Amino acid sequence: MAGSGIRVGLIGYGFVGKTFHGPMIAATSGMTLVAVASSRPREVGRDYPDVEVVPTPEDLIARDDLDLVVIASPNETHRLLAEAALRSGKNVLVDKPFMLSLSDARSVVETARLCGKSVSVFQNRRWDSDFLGVKSVIDSGRLGRIAHFESHIEKFDPVPGPGWRDAFVPGAGMWFDLAPHMVDQALLLFGLPTAVMAEIAVIRPESEVDDWFEVILRYPTHRVTLHGSMVVAGGTSRFSVHGAAGSLIKHGADRQEDRLKQGCIPGSPGFGDDDDAMMFHKSDGETETLPTPPGDQMAFYRALAAALRGEKPNPVSTNQALGVMAVIETAIEASKQGRTLPLPLSAEERAGWARAEEALT
Repeated sequence: MAGSGIRVGLIGYGFVGKTFHGPMIAATSGMTLVAVASSRPREVGRDYPDVEVVPTPEDLIARDDLDLVVIASPNETHRLLAEAALRSGKNVLVDKPFMLSLSDARSVVETARLCGKSVSVFQNRRWDSDFLGVKSVIDSGRLGRIAHFESHIEKFDPVPGPGWRDAFVPGAGMWFDLAPHMVDQALLLFGLPTAVMAEIAVIRPESEVDDWFEVILRYPTHRVTLHGSMVVAGGTSRFSVHGAAGSLIKHGADRQEDRLKQGCIPGSPGFGDDDDAMMFHKSDGETETLPTPPGDQMAFYRALAAALRGEKPNPVSTNQALGVMAVIETAIEASKQGRTLPLPLSAEERAGWARAEEALT
C-alpha cells in the first residue's frame, strides 16, 4: 500500500454505507476514506466534508488513487461491481450477502485470483457480544458435547414496509437478509454441515417476499437450527446451546448497531458493552450467571487493514464466502423441494474452507 495508508472508495451511502462502513473506515487506523459514489452528495458532504463524492460506481472504480473498494450497493449489483473493481486493480470488500448465487460467488473469487487481488465479505457480526460470549463458553468445553445449537433473529413487523427488503427484487427477503450472518456464525463454530433442511415461507398476508424461516444444518453428532420471523414480539432467546453438561441461554442481542444508529463512534469506550448476562443451566440443576464480553465489530476492519498490508490472512476468506453462499443457496433449494440436500461444494472448495479456518485459529 501507499505510504499514506490504505485509500478507500465506498460505493453506496444508504443505510449500510452510512451507518456501518463510513464510520468504521473513518475510525480504522491506517485507512482513509477518499471518495464515495452516491446520489446523496449533500448527505455525504455533511458527514465527511473532505471526501470527494462521485455520481456513479463506474466513476469511483475508474479512479487510480484507491487501494480498496467497498461495495455497499443493492444486492443485485454486487457481482458486476466487484468484478469491475478487481479488474481495475483494486482490492474489494463486499457487504453481505456476498452474491446472489454460488455461481456468482465463484465467478468473483476466480476474478480475484486472476487479477491477483483480495476480495472479502463484511462479516462484522463475528464480533457481536452475544456471539463472542456463546462461542467462548462452547470453546471452553463447559457445555460438554454439543447436541443442539439454536440461533434466533426475530422482529415484530407484522405489516410489510415500503423498503427494498420487503419488495420483490433480487436478494430481498428475510433469509437473504439474515442468513449471511447466522450461517457464517454457525460455520465458524461447527464447520461445514453434511446436509441442509429448510422451510422458508411467507407468513404475512401482504408480504411479497419470505418473512419466516427454519433452517436445520445437519452434523454427524448434533443439529444447528437457524430461525427468523417478522412476527415475534418478544420472549425468545438470541442463542440457546444444549450440551451434555447443561444449557446456555443468551437472551439479549448485541447493541453495536443501535449505537451506530445513535451516532456513537465505533470503538469508543463502552461502544460494545453488553450488560445482558448469559445463563448457564447446569446438568445438576444449578444455574450460573456468566458475563457477556464486549462486542467489537471494528475488529473486522482492523483485521482487513492488516491483511491488505500483508501482516495477517484475509479475515473472511474466499473459501469461507463460498461456504456461506453454498448453505444459503442449498437452503432455498431444500425448501422448494421439501427434502434434505447436501452442499454443492467441490472437494477442492471443502479443503480450501478447512485451510482458511486453520489460518485464522
